Amino acid sequence: MSRRRNWGMLFLVGVSGSLAAAQPMGCLIEPERVAEVGSPVIGVIEEIRVERGDRVRQGQVLALLRGEVERAAVGVASSRAQAAADERAARANVGFARQKLARSEDLLSRKFISQQALDQVRTEYEVAEQKLVQAGEQKRVAQRELGLATAQLAQRSIRSPFDGVVAERYLSVGERVEEKPLFRVAKVDPLKVQVVVPAALYGKIKPGTLASVQPQLPEVAALSAEVILVDQLIDAPSNTFRVQLVLPNPELSLPAGLRCLADFGLALPSSGGTQAAAPAGRISPLVAPKSIRPASLALEANQASVAPARPSRAY
Repeated sequence: MSRRRNWGMLFLVGVSGSLAAAQPMGCLIEPERVAEVGSPVIGVIEEIRVERGDRVRQGQVLALLRGEVERAAVGVASSRAQAAADERAARANVGFARQKLARSEDLLSRKFISQQALDQVRTEYEVAEQKLVQAGEQKRVAQRELGLATAQLAQRSIRSPFDGVVAERYLSVGERVEEKPLFRVAKVDPLKVQVVVPAALYGKIKPGTLASVQPQLPEVAALSAEVILVDQLIDAPSNTFRVQLVLPNPELSLPAGLRCLADFGLALPSSGGTQAAAPAGRISPLVAPKSIRPASLALEANQASVAPARPSRAY
């Protein structure tokens, strides 16, 4: 009986065109961003601070490489940058030379010393000033060296590039790091929803359009997502285009990798009339051929389309 009703429905669709009902489309929920986190330098892992499934924040240290040499370099550079004895000595020498120059100028005005002696004192004062400038430059260079050593030490700390979840840990303590990544981190707030849409709906879905997304997960209600990207290229073999939506996930309650159904509230355009005849030698997928359709099915179809009048039996 159910098979007979199905044939009747197919007959109705073939007569009246496509059904004007919104149909959900298959979609996939993905992380908003995924990063293979590696090390900018070659080294040996000293400590692993996170495991698979842990939530991480941007800038959080995930692992440490051995860095005894770098830490020692930071200590030496810090001592040089903080050393102020040379600068204080040069400043005191400048003060003394300034006073000596002032006394010499007074003595010259009284004719107690020669001009040559005054020139010598003035030269000593200028040399003392240059030594003070040199001490200041050396201190600035030491501070830059401290910054360089600190940056080199920072490269021994592997940090998360964004807020997310550790999806995979590839290496362990004691292993050598070269080109292979240490972790795979996924950003799951917000989530990204990929939908493949028939080309017939092109132009009806635009950025900012809202859609209902139903994850294929038990006891999870439909969620609202917003379109952020619509492809400008139609895939010719499948006659479809791709739409990307953003789905907020502040509590990280929805995992990535789920299949889902997206409903834009749109229906495929109707064919506008009776279905065109199928080519010779082919069977229409909507209307059952008369040769394999029993008379009772034709009667049920007529009753559904011409109700309530009782149709005449015509075979």
